[in-house]
Parts: sequence; C-alpha cells; structure tokens
Amino acid sequence: MNSERREIIREMLQNKPFVALRELEARFPDISSMTLRRDIEYFEKIGEAIKVRGGARSMKFITTSMEDNFNFRMSENMQAKEKIAFKALELIEAGRSLFLDSGTTMLKLASLLPDERLTVTTTGPNIAMECIKKNQPIVNIVGGMLNRDNISVSGNQSLRFLSDINIDIAFIVPSGMSAYNGLTSGNYIECELKKLVVEKARKVVVLMDASKLDKTLPYTFCGIGDIDIIISDRELPADIIKLATESEIQMITA
Repeated sequence: MNSERREIIREMLQNKPFVALRELEARFPDISSMTLRRDIEYFEKIGEAIKVRGGARSMKFITTSMEDNFNFRMSENMQAKEKIAFKALELIEAGRSLFLDSGTTMLKLASLLPDERLTVTTTGPNIAMECIKKNQPIVNIVGGMLNRDNISVSGNQSLRFLSDINIDIAFIVPSGMSAYNGLTSGNYIECELKKLVVEKARKVVVLMDASKLDKTLPYTFCGIGDIDIIISDRELPADIIKLATESEIQMITA
C-alpha cells in the first residue's frame, strides 16, 4: 500500500543521507519509477527530503552543521569583526539592493547600517531585527527552515524566494576559505543558498576574520575567482593573494 511504502522510504531517509532512485526501484520492483519519483516529491513537500538528480537527500543529515554555534562565535574575535564591518560599510550607498548573510560579523554590519533608502534581504532573523531599528531601509527576510546553530534560514522555500530578488551587492561570510577549496560552509543546504546568492549578485563582498583562513568545511559554494572583494582583518595567505590578483579581486585589510 501507498502508506506502507512511504513509511519504509521515511525509515531509509532517517538512516542514510542519500537514497537513490535505483535503490527504491530495487526495493519496490512492482512500483513504477514515476510513482517512486512522486514519493520523493512527497517527502520534499513535507520537508523531510530534497529531490536531487538520481534520488533524494535526507533533511536529517542536511541540517546537521559542522560549524560552531552562534553564542560561541558571538564572543570570538569581536574586535576584528567590528573593524571588518566598518570597512564593509564604506561600500554601501543609498538606493542599493543588498544581501546580508547570517553570522556574527554580519550582525555587527547590520547594526552599523545607515538610516537611508536601502533594500536589505537577509537569511538571518536577528539580522533583520537589527535592520528594522532604522526607519528607511526596506527589509526582506527569506522563509524556510531555521538553523539553531547560526540563526540562519535556508531550504527550498528560501531558494525560491531568492530567485525572484535582484541583488546589487551581496555581503557573504564563509565558514572557511582556502586556495584549493575556495569558500566553504558546514551545512549542505546553506551552501546551496550561498551558491545562488553568488550567482545572482552584481558584486560579491566576502567578510572574513583570520579564523576562517586556510580552513575547509565540507561544502564549497564558490571559488576565489567568483568574488569581487575580500575584507579581512589581516593580510591573506600568499596562495590566496596569488589567486585574487589573477582574478583582479580587490583585497582590503581592516
């Protein structure tokens, strides 16, 4: 029966990060591939899986983060983050459409935003709350699933929302950066969201304190050559400087 089959698929999604369509076809030989695809779509609709090529990724494993929680990061390198935020502020002009990533550095930038005509889109509920303390900025917050560790919203609903938004300048905070692996994140679904933001933005500005340098997390959302400006609190490693120079990326030390 339909309900029994879906209970078996749910159990599979609870026990492994990826369930292949071929695996489902072998498990249910009397069920058509089209029906099994609809089963995957059902679990995507109720938020238990993401439909990908060849099968489904389990949300149970996708939402697991390799990053430190927000409260811990709030007390880490705060002086450096403040300097970086002040430098980023110099790039903001009235009338722009901005994307503000989640994170503690971005929370500092949000607190410093001028009370001017700006359209701000963010994945961070705390970032949005900081922005609406001003009178003039229009603030958009994406919908979706809230990650407790970094106070960030992501998921398919977030991707659909962002696909309709024009972004002039995107301020992005990676969890790690290296010359070999580029800009990385510890959460798969947030990585997919950052990929989309980088693709849509006219200009991508990376804000990064020294703790992120030469650090690699599981998921790469863009390469060094995909960004326009890097703002860091100290000089970048030689291999990153080489790549940035070749790509004509502006490097700013706060």
